Amino acid sequence: MSAGDDVDGPHQGQPLVTAGTPLEDASAAIVLTHGRGATAQGMLDLANEIHHDGVALLAPQAAGKTWYPNSFLAPVEANEPGRTSGLQAIADAIDEVSDAGISTDRVMLVGFSQGACLASEFLARNPRRYGGLAALSGGLIGEDLDDEYPGNLEDTPVFLGCSDVDPHIPEERVHETADAFESMHADVSKRLYEGMGHGVNEDELEFVSGMVAALLED
Repeated sequence: MSAGDDVDGPHQGQPLVTAGTPLEDASAAIVLTHGRGATAQGMLDLANEIHHDGVALLAPQAAGKTWYPNSFLAPVEANEPGRTSGLQAIADAIDEVSDAGISTDRVMLVGFSQGACLASEFLARNPRRYGGLAALSGGLIGEDLDDEYPGNLEDTPVFLGCSDVDPHIPEERVHETADAFESMHADVSKRLYEGMGHGVNEDELEFVSGMVAALLED
């Protein structure tokens, strides 16, 4: 999925908020996707905890602050056109990074909650080598996951962090998501936090910061 695809959904034409090192001066980039009811700016505030010099930050904004209307566990068609439009918003952000001369293997996706689900779905549907995925309290989208996700992620680092009792993200879906990415040859790290609730903790931020630092290594 790229900007050449003819997707004109609710999230096209929404702002792409940027921060960090300007794209023209950056050697890596992070595309950040916010949760339901949240904002792109809020994800950039989170990114301050993981940012390193030399990394551009790009955060697309969902129309109405919601990428798709229903639970990510609903049948896929129940979350269209928002799901496909959100995937296109990520693709468009990556295209901007590519146009600046930064290769995809130095582009990381970071999402929280609904944004983590969308970022996970993008990775699974657009397999290649990325700089990484950090899905914080999220998982792959759909009532039932595909039996097989075709494509090779070529050892893309993937971090899945979630509570074991998250009210929105069943623990089983985190395991299923990890299994799917491992089947696509990703380098998966999974951490479930006992009784955490729906949020992001310091351990997750420290791990993700290390992933961002790795984007800058030769």
